[in-house]
Amino acid sequence: MKLAIISIILASIHGSAAFTAPRLAYSSQQSLTRTTVSLNLLDPNHVLESASNFLADVPDKDFIPGTSGEVTYSRASYYTILGLYLTSFPGLWSTVKRSTNAKMKKKTYVTPGENVDDGKSLREQAGEIMAYMKSNNYEVVEAGETITFRGLVQRSLSQAMFLVFCTAIGMASLALVLQIQFQGLVLPVIGEPNWFLLCLIAPYAGIYYWTSGDRVDDCEVKLEANDDDTENSITVLGSEEELERMWRTLEWQEKGMVKVQGLLDA
Repeated sequence: MKLAIISIILASIHGSAAFTAPRLAYSSQQSLTRTTVSLNLLDPNHVLESASNFLADVPDKDFIPGTSGEVTYSRASYYTILGLYLTSFPGLWSTVKRSTNAKMKKKTYVTPGENVDDGKSLREQAGEIMAYMKSNNYEVVEAGETITFRGLVQRSLSQAMFLVFCTAIGMASLALVLQIQFQGLVLPVIGEPNWFLLCLIAPYAGIYYWTSGDRVDDCEVKLEANDDDTENSITVLGSEEELERMWRTLEWQEKGMVKVQGLLDA
């Protein structure tokens, strides 16, 4: 009986030792792994290898987040906008071309007639207009029911600079469109073109305007009065700039319009 009890005790001790040994072996292996990782973090070769792997994972410069690397867009929208741009681009040439010609407009103004306090007769009104046109280097070329004045408009340096600026912006936008549309294009002689060199055309817009010389402008004025002579009607056909300057200087009021007193007006 005693021998049986001793055998059971020894067997339990042996089993307990057998069970504890793998746990000790696992704990030792885990501790060894941690030690190895710590040593690897301090190893310069391991640091360089990690940095190389990180840089290799950096996306390409043309990569767009949210895609697989390719550019995705609606081709219908792209070509619609491109078509609208190409349709409107000739307006740049039209702007340069029309800079040498006056933009003619016809407007009718009204002033108080001679039967109104502080009003003027048609003769006085005509004399006032004549004096104004003479002061702006206009000469009478025809006097009748309609008076025709002719004057010389000198070239403007600010206008020439403005045309150069507009042309430069237009050429830069065209270069950007061509660069997007023809990516990777290689021409036989010049290789890959630099589309932004088109901006060098801009100064020629100013040269074109300047070499066109001074402009000759005609201005036609027709005076009428109503039956009661309480209102004078002045119909003017001339350049837009001249009409704007004339009605402000002579304090006319456009027919059908109501003049609103400004805050800064005396």
